Amino acid sequence: MTPYPNLISESLLVNETIELLKSNGGNVPAVKVVDYVMNIPKPEPNLAKVLVSDIIDTDPRLNLNNDTVELIGKGFENRKLNETDFVVFDLETTGAKTPPCRITEIGAYKVEKGKITDEYKTLVNPETSIPAFITGLTGISDLMVKDAPKFPEISSDFMNFIGDAVLVAHNAHFDMRFLNHEIGKIHREYRVGNPYLCTVQLSRKLLPDIANHKLNTVAEHYEIRLDNHHRATDDAYATAQIFVNLLKMLEEQGIRDLLSARKFKKRKA
Repeated sequence: MTPYPNLISESLLVNETIELLKSNGGNVPAVKVVDYVMNIPKPEPNLAKVLVSDIIDTDPRLNLNNDTVELIGKGFENRKLNETDFVVFDLETTGAKTPPCRITEIGAYKVEKGKITDEYKTLVNPETSIPAFITGLTGISDLMVKDAPKFPEISSDFMNFIGDAVLVAHNAHFDMRFLNHEIGKIHREYRVGNPYLCTVQLSRKLLPDIANHKLNTVAEHYEIRLDNHHRATDDAYATAQIFVNLLKMLEEQGIRDLLSARKFKKRKA
C-alpha cells in the first residue's frame, strides 16, 4: 500500500503504466497494461488483474475498476486559488547539495482563503555534522540539533500536516529536492506528489521592477519583517505573508486557478 496518500511512486513500472494511460485517454484494459509494461503478451485476464493490482497498490494515481486500469486525477490544476489550501514551507540544511546534505530545520504555515491559519516547526537532527559556514549563516549548531528528532521520527507528522495542500516555497526546487531526498530514504522509490508553486518565480513575473527576488528583498518590498533570516520558521512565515500578497496580485491579473498560476510563472515577458 502507498505509505501516505500524498506520496507517489518513482518505480519504472508505475511510470510506464501512467504514460500508457495518458496516451490512451486515462483508461486501459489490465491485459494491455501487462502486455505493454511487463512484456507478457496476451495474458489471461484474471492473471492480468492480479499482476496489475500489485502496481495499483503502490500509487494513489492508479485505480483498477473491474478489468480496466484508470488514471485518477485529483483535479488540482482546476482548483480555484481562493478555494485551495496551501502549505508554505522552508528548510534549513547542512549544505546546498543532496546527497550528501541533510535537513536541519523545518518551518511551515498553512494558508487558507488568503489567511495564515496554522504552523509546523521543528529542528531536525541531520545525523551528520553541520559545517561551520552553515552554522554561521543559520545559527544552527551541532549542539542545537543533538537531541532534536531525526527526519524519520517527524516525517509522519509533517506529511499529515501538508496533506493534499499545494506546497509553496521561495526557490521551491531546492526545498522540494531536499524533502524528496529525505522521503526517499524512508520510503524507497517514493516522492511527494503535491503540486507546488515557487514564490521566486511568481515574484519575478509579478514584481519585475524590484532590485532582485531574494527573500529579504521581496519581504522588504511588502514591508514584512524578517528578523531571523535563514531560520526556517522565520523564512517560512515571511514567505507565507509574501504569498498572500502574490495571491492578491494573481487575482488582479485574472489568474484564478492553479493551472493558470503555474503557466503564468513560466510565461515569457
